[in-house]
Amino acid sequence: MSPARDPAHFEALYAASPDPWNFETSAYEAEKYTATLAALDGRRFASGFEVGCSIGVLTARLATVCDALLAVDIVPRALDAAQRRNQEARHVTFAQRTIPDQWPAQTFDLIILSEVLYFLDPAEIDRTADRARDSLAPGGLVILVNYLGQIDEPLDGEAAAARFIARYRPSSHALQRAPGFRLDRLG
Repeated sequence: MSPARDPAHFEALYAASPDPWNFETSAYEAEKYTATLAALDGRRFASGFEVGCSIGVLTARLATVCDALLAVDIVPRALDAAQRRNQEARHVTFAQRTIPDQWPAQTFDLIILSEVLYFLDPAEIDRTADRARDSLAPGGLVILVNYLGQIDEPLDGEAAAARFIARYRPSSHALQRAPGFRLDRLG
């Protein structure tokens, strides 16, 4: 198990490739984005928060269901690409932040944590769950998406999701499994 990833790790990935996980072209990513939007059940959200927005591919889709959306990442190069991709979506705000330490002091009715939890160490996952619970508006949703393949991170996708959910203690929980990922919808 590796320690939690620091920003330099991700900066090096984006320096080597503008799209290190093939967000723009991967069938896996497209399926994951479709499943994420489907989990929202056609709802519209006043305020959304996307953690780890990368180059903004999912952000563009979330922008269609949120009146206001805050999208954060730790890598300036990724944020620049996300801003360019979403330049017409004036209701989307981008910020460089490290989660959980720089969690915004706002209330959201949608929080998206897509393939970010396993980059955190267990204590950071606990703090992230606490902050998500404390900032979710009544009736809001937290969506977790976690890769299920083998990874060299503090926890794998299954363990990271289980830890977050145990700490968060949702009032409702729906789990969807697809080839390669799990999607948890927490109320």
